Amino acid sequence: MDPAAPPPRSSAADRHPPADPAAPVAAARDAIARARAHAPFLRHLLDRHPDLDALLAAGDLAGALAAARAETPGDPLARTLRRLRARLALVLAIGDLAGLIDLETVTATLSDLADLALDRAIAAAIAERTPGAPIRGFAAIALGKHGGRELNYSSDIDPIFLFDPDTLPCRPREEPGEAAVRIGRRVVELLQARDADGYVFRVDLRLRPSPEVTPIALPVEAAIGYYESSALAWERAAFVRARAAAGDADLGRMFLEAVRPFVWRRALDFGAIGEMQAMSRQIRAHHAAGQMLGPGFDLKRGRGGIREVEFFTQIHQLIHGGRDRELRLATTLDALAALAARGLVEAGEAGRLATAYRLYRAIEHRLQMVDDRQTHELPADAAALDSVARLHGLDDGAALVATLAPHVAAVADIYGALGADAAPGLPLDDDALDRALAEAGFDPPGPARATIARWRGGGVRALQSAAARAALEDMLPVLVTALGQAPDPDRALHRLDDIVARVPTALNFFRLLAARPALARLLAGILSHAPALAADLGRRPDLLDGLIDATAFALPPDLGTLAAQFAGGDADRGYEGLLDHVRQAVGERRFALGVQIIEGASDPLDVAAGYARVAEAALVTLADAAIAEHVAAHGRVPGSELTMIALGRLGGRALTHASDLDLVYLFTGDFMAESDGPRPLEATRYYARLAQRVTAALSAPTAAGPLYDVDTRLRPSGAKGLLAVTVQSFADYQAREAWTWEHMALARARPVYGSPAARAAVQAAIDAALGAPRDIPKLLADAVAMRRDMRAHKPPAGPLDAKLVEGGLVDLEFCVHVAQLEHRTGVDPDLRRAIAALVEAGHLPAALGPAHDMLTRLLVTLRLVAPDAQEPPPPGRALVARACGFADWPDLLAGYAAARQSVAECWARIVARSEEG
Repeated sequence: MDPAAPPPRSSAADRHPPADPAAPVAAARDAIARARAHAPFLRHLLDRHPDLDALLAAGDLAGALAAARAETPGDPLARTLRRLRARLALVLAIGDLAGLIDLETVTATLSDLADLALDRAIAAAIAERTPGAPIRGFAAIALGKHGGRELNYSSDIDPIFLFDPDTLPCRPREEPGEAAVRIGRRVVELLQARDADGYVFRVDLRLRPSPEVTPIALPVEAAIGYYESSALAWERAAFVRARAAAGDADLGRMFLEAVRPFVWRRALDFGAIGEMQAMSRQIRAHHAAGQMLGPGFDLKRGRGGIREVEFFTQIHQLIHGGRDRELRLATTLDALAALAARGLVEAGEAGRLATAYRLYRAIEHRLQMVDDRQTHELPADAAALDSVARLHGLDDGAALVATLAPHVAAVADIYGALGADAAPGLPLDDDALDRALAEAGFDPPGPARATIARWRGGGVRALQSAAARAALEDMLPVLVTALGQAPDPDRALHRLDDIVARVPTALNFFRLLAARPALARLLAGILSHAPALAADLGRRPDLLDGLIDATAFALPPDLGTLAAQFAGGDADRGYEGLLDHVRQAVGERRFALGVQIIEGASDPLDVAAGYARVAEAALVTLADAAIAEHVAAHGRVPGSELTMIALGRLGGRALTHASDLDLVYLFTGDFMAESDGPRPLEATRYYARLAQRVTAALSAPTAAGPLYDVDTRLRPSGAKGLLAVTVQSFADYQAREAWTWEHMALARARPVYGSPAARAAVQAAIDAALGAPRDIPKLLADAVAMRRDMRAHKPPAGPLDAKLVEGGLVDLEFCVHVAQLEHRTGVDPDLRRAIAALVEAGHLPAALGPAHDMLTRLLVTLRLVAPDAQEPPPPGRALVARACGFADWPDLLAGYAAARQSVAECWARIVARSEEG
């Protein structure tokens, strides 16, 4: 285990293993002695509850907990809850002081007690007013430490009371709003009222919206409207730990689900850093007297204290939690561990924060055990500070301060570093701005200055708000530095200007760049070198968000994992929502794969395979969803199912950024069968419509944009044939009617959808067609004629069109497919494997393997860098050469020529053989 990693959750016994069976007894008695000597509140509880004192002194913690929870029959609810709280407080305190109960158990038990007390108080308040009425229409949402199940030893609770006017039990002729307020007041009274047994919980209702003017219980729809339209940054932070704690659980969960988009924004929200740091500065200023570590230090609000650990964690949750549901954890320590596990927080920092947080909370509990006050400040009086230290088991106050000191310093440094990279602003004066731009690398600076002046003047829609222009000023120093270091600063800035001109708002885009200078450098490379990726950013600026995640530069996982990710998420998003979700997820994956090439992080051959896995996972996910929709309307065809074949680059698992999907739709079973749904269809029509639905799911633009173009013209009989035919019809067609070019295309065919049995049947048909004996002179003549026609109708787009140029990939594929069909061996949709097998069998020259790899790397890279197949500008040539494995551009051109010559010579031999007859 990494020693800097956050410590795992553990029990007190794990962290304090007893040396012998008597150790718990000794520890408990020592804790009782310290409690009596230094904590008047605990001394009072020990005297008032001798039964618990005896059990604890005997080391019977489990028995003491059970006894503390026991209720006296016939006691009124308020007394029952007060006694329960007092007795649990005693047992938890002694167990905590003795090291027999860990922090997480203490805080979770207190939080569960608050849930129970709230729930029973709500039930009692409703029953008193409307006997026999169901407990519905009134809910308590727990916030803060209560919401995170990490409640303080003597904490207030901060619920929000919500009610549903349509279901809340009311008295005759009573308005629901009046009833809800009365129920809320009664709940507060039951929990806050004091007697000889103390109280249950202090209740603070000021976290509700506009507490100075709103009633203590809010209609749920009004609350939802507020959080969707008017809520502030601190309220977002509060809802990171929100939880439906008591009352009508369905109502509470419905409310939290409704406000989830307000809390967890899909786009990475780097405005959260500035907003929450502003809150932190206000807290530091307001509590200035408690900033310096020593007597009077505020453990919660002081610099380097509890609040800064929580804010650090919540900032990162708010930034990333909209995209990663696993980060939406209410408990601070759990959230820190999750952030570290995903590489979003440095593991050593997370470990130091977690260790500090546990210590702070333990000392905070000691402070509150003294007099049952919700205090977080170390006593200013030296004798009182000594007493708290001794309650904790230390010698004196100086030892306590020394124990805290390294942790306070570490937390302050880590939290302060969040805003430490802020750069000075870019000059407003033209001459000074020109000098800054020239120093950054813009030569001449005039065009860049004109662009920045237009942005600053609000000359584009995205920069017409004051907030957007403020974010622009924060971002400009970072951006100018990054773009100035780019190979072509002016081209990069021009492309960014195109993006800014097209987006409705640039606020979060600029905040993201200001917060992450390294990302600005990455953006500069994209804008300088990759017009295809720049165009993607113009449509979806949030694609840049995905590059924050450390996994952005890892190749995509296996097909099953990808498909599960694409299908996962919100269960209630519906079909249209899934179409949008998959388009967003695929866009992010494809963009990240393209950036891996630009950054030199991955071999273009591996990226091509990654593009193919992403496409196939999208196909599987959307086909499953389309079939479910189709079945709902038309049922299923008994004994039948849809299956699909991928051909071309998808079949060969080697797509480019711009590839379409070549698909053939087949179905098993009898074409005369009929579906069994409410609107039955004959099988051929059923699967034709289903194929159209799947094609639309893959290709139709939605609110999230386009996905893939789908080409179905390689089906039997081409564009004139049925969109979906039976597997048997497909096999018969391939055996009896298919042209040579169709069998050549079939050499890269691969079943990609359907049950194992259906795929096996399709593969058998493919194998039979490709393994059949054939007329070799006809094969050669057909292949040469087809390539001649293709060259006439589809010439190369430019000199670097590695696909269509003479000696390019199409010629290479023809060489491979002719050899496969002639010798009935080496049949594999993966061209690299097919070439290797044919070379080993002596049917192709060895030079074709390296030629394939060079040409494919060039094709995949140039689809991003130079889609027109022309030579890229000089700054881009080094990138292309590096991606293709060459030292420089002349070296690449020499390798390109050599690869083409190898392919051309192989193809020329096939042409010569065809002419020999």
